[in-house]
Amino acid sequence: MFERIEALICDMDGVLWRGSMALPGLTELFDFFRASKIKFALATNNSRNTPADYVKKLADMGVAGVEPQHIVTSGTATVSYMKTRFPPGTSLYVIGGDGLKRMLSAAGFSLVEAGAEVVVCGIDFDFTYEKARTATLLIRAGAQFIGTNPDSSFPSPAGLVPGAGSLLAMIAAASGTSPTVIGKPERGMFDAALKQLGTRPQATLMVGDRINTDIMGAQALGIKTALVMTGVETEESLQSSEAQPDAVFRGLPELLDALSD
Repeated sequence: MFERIEALICDMDGVLWRGSMALPGLTELFDFFRASKIKFALATNNSRNTPADYVKKLADMGVAGVEPQHIVTSGTATVSYMKTRFPPGTSLYVIGGDGLKRMLSAAGFSLVEAGAEVVVCGIDFDFTYEKARTATLLIRAGAQFIGTNPDSSFPSPAGLVPGAGSLLAMIAAASGTSPTVIGKPERGMFDAALKQLGTRPQATLMVGDRINTDIMGAQALGIKTALVMTGVETEESLQSSEAQPDAVFRGLPELLDALSD
């Protein structure tokens, strides 16, 4: 299935690393990209950091040569969405990491603690009841509700922990309002990655660890898919899923073996 692959779109959390721990095959994957001239884009639903933050993280893990333009996040996709629908100066209440906040502020939006016109929620490792309370009251008062991604869990070195989708679910239940969700499996991030790569879906492979976002989102656009079992899926969840990837690998080393054949 890999004979005509010209480019890879690769998830990061649960594929390249878990938290601050690099997964086996990380540096070898980028060595393969350089040696084979295969293009790559890194596409993560994690909105906590900026592309530049991820470039530094990769460098700290021994991977050089990655540029911010190689990286698409649900945060960058959310900023793009916001810029097409809200004018500069629109007031936002943001639940999320510093990277998301910096990107929204740099895009010309006003980040406030009260009276916001829009609530934007992504992964927030310092999430509190007070933040949920503030968001709920703002939404009930008429603020629009935007979620960066629907991931209910997040792969960490200790195991799966709550993801942005869990925070969205809490606020949605309290406010009675469902969010507009930007990240995978919605097509915006895939379209951005394909545009950066300059490849057709049929010649592109999505490598991910989550069926309902990475795999289903890519398949909807005709992108080939490979699931690695180093993130959120288990043998049981894979077997019970109606959606099935084109290929399944234990991790990056096994994927690299298949790509090198």
